[in-house]
Formats: sequence, C-alpha cells, structure tokens
Amino acid sequence: MAVTIEDIKKLRTMTGAGMKDCKKALAEANGDIDKAVELVRERGLAIAAKRSDRETSNGCMLVKNDNGFAAMIALKCETDFVANGADYIQLTQEILDAAVAAKAQSLEQVKELTLADGTKISEAVVRRSGVVGEKMELDGYLVLEGDNVYTYDHMGRHTLCTLVQLTAANEDAGHKVAMQVAAMKPVALDEASVSQEVKDSELKVAVEKTKEEQIERQVNVALKKAGINANLVDSEDHIASNVAKGWLTQEDADKAKAIKAEVSETAAASLNESMIQNIAKGRMAKFFKENCLVDQEFQFGDGDKQSVSQWLDKQAKGLKVVAYKRFSLSAD
Repeated sequence: MAVTIEDIKKLRTMTGAGMKDCKKALAEANGDIDKAVELVRERGLAIAAKRSDRETSNGCMLVKNDNGFAAMIALKCETDFVANGADYIQLTQEILDAAVAAKAQSLEQVKELTLADGTKISEAVVRRSGVVGEKMELDGYLVLEGDNVYTYDHMGRHTLCTLVQLTAANEDAGHKVAMQVAAMKPVALDEASVSQEVKDSELKVAVEKTKEEQIERQVNVALKKAGINANLVDSEDHIASNVAKGWLTQEDADKAKAIKAEVSETAAASLNESMIQNIAKGRMAKFFKENCLVDQEFQFGDGDKQSVSQWLDKQAKGLKVVAYKRFSLSAD
C-alpha cells in the first residue's frame, strides 16, 4: 500500500516523530496508522534502552503557580540543541500543567498522569526520546502549596527555577527573594532548618581546618627563625622545584623538611582544644550567615548591607520567608 503525505503528516501529529521516521513506519505497517504508531513507540523504547547509561546534563526546566499550588519540573536530555527545541519546551510545559492541575506531590505521581491526548506522561517522555534519539528523564519536581508563593525562571533560560513563599502578599519582595535564592544557593531557610548531618560535617571541617592553620602557624615561625622562606617549602613539589631553580639550597631544603616534621608533631600534640572549638564555632557562624537564606546578605537592595530578613522587614513590618525551593540543571 502506497504511503501518502497526508498519512505521514497524520502520524507525525500523533507521535511527534520525524517525517522520515513516520514514512518508514507507515511503509513497514503497510499504511496501517495504528500499527505505525506502535512501531514508532517501540523504537522509542529501544532508543531509550540503548542510551540508558548516557548523562542528561541539559534539559528544560519550567515553573508554574496556579490557585495556591506551585511546582517546578525538569525534563532532562543530553544536548542543549534538543532542550531548546520548541516541541521539547512545549512537552515540558504540558507535563507541568498536568502536574499542577492534579496537585501531584511527587515525581512518581507525575509520571503516572496523562496528557491531554491521553498519553501517560512516562510514555510521552520515552516517545520523545525515540523521536530525537537522546536519553530523557524527568527530575527536579518540587512543590509549594499555599498563599503568597512567587516563582522565578532565571533569566528565562529554563535551566534554573525557584519558588518562594512569604507570610504576606508582596510581589516585588517575592520576586527579589526568589532571585536571591537563585543567585546565592542557600542550603536552608535558617540555622534551625540545617540538618544535623550538615552541621556535624561542617563542624568537623571547621575543626580540622583550624587545627591545620594553628600547626602551620607554628611551623612558619620555626622556619623563619631558621632563616628559611616558608613560601619556598610549602610542599614537596615546591621544594624540589625551588632547589632545581637554585632558589633553595639542598641543605636548607633538608633542614626545612626536618623542621616541618618535628614542629608539626609537637604542635599537634599541644593544641589548645578550647581555642580550637571557639575558632571553629566562629567558622560555623560564618557558614550559617552565608548559607541560610534569611541570614544571607541581600543582593538586590539599594546598596545597604543587610540580611534578607532585615530587608523584608523594611518592606513590610513582620514580612518573612516561610519556605523556598530551588533546582538547577547545572552542577552548581
């Protein structure tokens, strides 16, 4: 049976597959549209399976707020060429629309929903994978429910989205705090919201870094007394390089190694634990200030140095951030 251009266009509309793929499927199906649709879908599954180990570092991320339910979702793929396609962005929007309409609470729930044409979302993603020949997957589905939620698609590039909920309606404040979340990547709303696991990990790092600095300080004092420039012997590679360049004698190099070993051992054994803990606590305070949203320095004010919470209170007395969500396609 001859394949007509009308049938090819019809199959393309039904599946989103390319003209050549539609023509090939119709030819194999002897013009049977239903069979051709199945062939296109099967090939999509085959392509998805073959590319299952590929990295999806690009994609389209969109955000939407409707009637007290806000959500964001990413449809990830392998290349930005595919991600920037109008059909790809439209599919992402259709998936997000379905998720928001259903008030889906998880990514698994989203995958089980159906689009307007009756296609299950998980199947629609596989089908699109077959059309473009790239691995695709849904990711980054986050929601906020309630009043006073504001959305932000960073620079309209569909690669980084944020949601921010305030205690009261304030469009300008909501938009700017959503921009703050995008730019400054907070790890938590406030200190109380930081997980104990993160606190323990950061404190451990702070303690170790403080100990290293205290030991290094004593080593440098000893090197200076010996008449050796500490900058020339700060690593084994630098020592060898500086000896080769004639900037350091072999005798001084050997002396520096001996001093570093001896003083490091002595200093480590005599560290003041109370002092170490106090310095580490100071580092933790800095960590909270830089990484907790309400304590971060606000980046979109009038030039005055103030925290996000201070800036919000100036916009409207008692205005605060209730919650936020952030997701980026890039590894930031």
